[in-house]
Amino acid sequence: MDQEEPNDVMVLSAISQGAKKFDKILKKTKLDGQELNTLLERLEEKGLVTLVEKKGWLGTKKELVLTDKGVKELEARRFELEQNWNQMVSIWKSGDKQKLQQHMEEHKSILPSMMFMGIMDMMMFSTMMGFMGMAMTSFMPDQYMDSGGHDMSGGQDTGGHDGSSGQDFSGGSGFGDGGPGDMGGFDVNF
Repeated sequence: MDQEEPNDVMVLSAISQGAKKFDKILKKTKLDGQELNTLLERLEEKGLVTLVEKKGWLGTKKELVLTDKGVKELEARRFELEQNWNQMVSIWKSGDKQKLQQHMEEHKSILPSMMFMGIMDMMMFSTMMGFMGMAMTSFMPDQYMDSGGHDMSGGQDTGGHDGSSGQDFSGGSGFGDGGPGDMGGFDVNF
């Protein structure tokens, strides 16, 4: 379950933390727009998220919220990730380099989720990587590594440093105002 759709949990987590609009979720999770679109469609099909209309002063606006099923799913996935992290820590403490490396390889796809949800202790993770004589980026995609701005030129992810992190969603990329309609069925106009 968690192996094939590792990023679902980041999206659920972002929504539960108050990112209720497409661009907010995009910014928070640092996912690719196309991928986020696919994930949202799937989460909606599974009944984990739903689009609600909120009436405000400026008319109605649409927001994404977790359903009860989505909340339960997020809790279950968080628990799984915590178990996994604890397992990694105990392998590391046992001093078995090969085993730790193998475990990380097998669970590579969920490492960003662990980091995103604050389950992973980053200092400890970097110590583990040092212990294996590897760079953090061998297990963590670049876009997650610079989120704290600590190893970049102090840039607090305001875009600009690599351009590849999907910073081009200021219209014209198919989202928002209807675009060329190649975005599948999920309504990103909210």
